[in-house]
Order: sequence, then C-alpha cells, then structure tokens
Amino acid sequence: MFATDRELPISGGAEKRAYVRGIFTAIAPRYDLLNHLLSLNIDRRWRRLAVDRLGWEQAPTGTYLDLCAGTQDLAAELGNRARFSGRVVAADFVQAMLVRGAGKSPQAIPCNADALTLPFADRTFDGATVGFGVRNLMALDAGLREAARVLKPGARFVILEFTTPSWQPLRGLYFGYFKHLLPLVGRFVSKHRDAYTWLPESVLAFPGPADLARRMAEAGFGEVRYELLFGGVCAIHVGVREEGGGKREEGANPSASRFPLPASLDKDL
Repeated sequence: MFATDRELPISGGAEKRAYVRGIFTAIAPRYDLLNHLLSLNIDRRWRRLAVDRLGWEQAPTGTYLDLCAGTQDLAAELGNRARFSGRVVAADFVQAMLVRGAGKSPQAIPCNADALTLPFADRTFDGATVGFGVRNLMALDAGLREAARVLKPGARFVILEFTTPSWQPLRGLYFGYFKHLLPLVGRFVSKHRDAYTWLPESVLAFPGPADLARRMAEAGFGEVRYELLFGGVCAIHVGVREEGGGKREEGANPSASRFPLPASLDKDL
C-alpha cells in the first residue's frame, strides 16, 4: 500500500463508486494538465494507438461509444480523424469531467451516464473504447457485459489501461515513480490529497493483462488479444463482440441521466 492517511476503497462497491466520483469531480479543472505532465505526453500516443485498433475505417459514418470518457480526449482522438464523419458518444458519470472536455471535437456528444447502467438500447454502437477507466468501475465484469450489450455483433471494444511491468528493473523504477514523484506532483497541482495516490493503488489492485483478456472473453467478446506498451506500463486490449454476447444487468436503469443531446441523435439512440 502507498502512503495515505486513510484506506482507499479499491476493492469495489458503492463506496468505491462515490469515492471515484468525488475524486474526479475535484480534479477535473487540472486533469488534462496533470495527465500530460505526469506521462510526459506519452498518453497522447497511447490514445492514438487505441483508436488505430478500433477498426473505425470499416464504418467511418457510424456511431461509436467512449466509456469513462472523462475530459473526452479519447473521443476527440477518434472524432478528429480526417476520414471520420460519424459521431462519438462520450459517456461518463462525472459531469464535471465532461464539461471540462467540451469542444474538443464536433463529433463528440457528451452523455452523463454510468458505464454499468448505460441508457442505450442493445446493439447500438459500431465500436467502443475506454481509456484509463475500467479499473475505476465499481464492478468490472458487469461493466464488460454492459459494454458488450450495447455493441453490435462484430463491433470492436478497445481498452487502454495501465498495468504493471514484469521486467524487474523497469518495475522498480515504475513503482518508485508511482510511490514518490506522482503523488507529490499530483497533490501539488490538483490540490487533492488522495487523487494521485489512488492511481497506483488502483493499478496494483487491477487484474493483469491475461486475466483482463479472460474476463473480456467471459463477458461476450471473441478474438480477444492484447499488446503491452512502453515496456508493460500500459496495455491495449481488443475484443470483438460475439453474436450472443451482452446481457443487461438485473436492476439496470436504462433511463440514466444524460446530457441534453441534439434531437436527431437522441431519437436515434
């Protein structure tokens, strides 16, 4: 465990949900600055690679979903591609993050919704992404099944997420950075005491790449594969929504709150 003055709710449940929402609401104004600063801008390249794996070129006028969209960087990466003329629904349950990312792409439509109870019909989207968000879900497996539910059969789901390097020298540097520099800079810039202690804690608690691939397969995705980036600091997982995959969770609320959408889009969704 990393140094903090209280135990962080990394294991899941309603406490984790409330905690994550509180953190990201608090740091929204400086979130982009810190992301790029603390990653030395490498996160921009990772997002480009994630969109490259989506296969959007097969349906450039389609409708795509970016889950846990935050300040909409990943949604904008797709929306601003030269040959893309579709739309990207950027869904996040922290409204302050969506507001902060407004205007990054004319193709991005913000939607205030929980990834576990998405307000969309089955088989709506031509593809979906999630960048650095699945480890924050209250229930990972339920979130994966919900993503499968709203995707069309054959659509790709791309997950970009931090992981832990297996090579020991890099692993030591990685955890040294996470333990000392990242929380210090994060706390100074964001003015939030736990926000950048949460990051290493949540990464350590998250399943490894092989386990995440297995859970994607169990949730209704086929052809699951992953690649490690930057020596295993980050991973991209890709799965294809199978014909029988995706069931709405019991108790899911399809009328979850959303940002006002243009009438034509709202009608379609």
